[in-house]
Amino acid sequence: MDCNETHALLPEERLIYIITVPLSTSIILANLAIILGIACNRQLHNTPNYFFLSLLVADLCTGVALPFIPLMGLNRELSFSACMLAHVFPNFLFLAFLLNLVLVHYERYICIVRPLHYSRLWMHRSFPLALLAAWVPPLLYASLPSFGWNNWAGSDWDGCCESGGAAGPAAGCVANATACCSYSRVFPNAFIYLEVYGLVLPAILTIAAMVGRVLWITRGQLKDICRLHRSVERSGQASDQEQRLNLRYTRCVVAVSLTFLACWVPYLIYMHVCIGFLISDAKGSSTTHIVLSCTGIGSMAVVPLVLGLANRQYTEPACKLLHKLRDRWGRKALGVEEEVAV
Repeated sequence: MDCNETHALLPEERLIYIITVPLSTSIILANLAIILGIACNRQLHNTPNYFFLSLLVADLCTGVALPFIPLMGLNRELSFSACMLAHVFPNFLFLAFLLNLVLVHYERYICIVRPLHYSRLWMHRSFPLALLAAWVPPLLYASLPSFGWNNWAGSDWDGCCESGGAAGPAAGCVANATACCSYSRVFPNAFIYLEVYGLVLPAILTIAAMVGRVLWITRGQLKDICRLHRSVERSGQASDQEQRLNLRYTRCVVAVSLTFLACWVPYLIYMHVCIGFLISDAKGSSTTHIVLSCTGIGSMAVVPLVLGLANRQYTEPACKLLHKLRDRWGRKALGVEEEVAV
């Protein structure tokens, strides 16, 4: 059987592209719109927005790499260098995205928790160093398999160029200087455990802890405002303004909770399902794995878009451009109708 005949993988690849291409396109376009909004507004040219811009670039790269991340779970016939590139580069973009997300949350967390020390924050005094800290460590860690921490020289691998039930690579694969490129062949179990439980999960828990702390502080400040308002008004009952403040806070808590459930829970489910398969050494349904990986990675990549689209300053240039295009299209359509009427 020739190695170029990969019709056995076509259904899985088709499913991956069906799920990821629309999601990837939406992520790329939304990131470009927010980046355009920051670039066009000079008032947003400051250090906090530069950190957010770095996050948007990382999210944009993640959107570009989104169709290739689920492909890492498929066995393909690639050379050593191509296999390493196909696995290391998407992993680097994912880790860089996650570290940039932690950096943005930390910067905003310090702004709220310690406003007097905010201007003296090391991230502001050493902005290039902070950016390097967000991009270089993910690159170094993701590149470890390329420098020898892999299972490439392990036992024989099958599943790529098999003919019927025969095990082991076919002769044509060796002749073409290719080999079975597999996720488990590139990433050892220790590497996966360290990344999941030493990097990814602590980062997600850190983000959740910072958001929860900010909501707790906001709740305390809201109670102080309501107490002060009642002392000024000399009324023991809650006024309409207090009810509006409490309602706004409740909406904020609901929005944060729904964002966490929609964006983080699918990825956490996918991550632990993959770890479960890895521990039990069992191969689950490829369709289930593909759907979980596409939805998990895609939903997590939406987090920066939620942060960006919630800020009107970021979306104002894109909205103005859309309004101009809509008005121009409306005038052209009206002109055509008048010509038809004449």
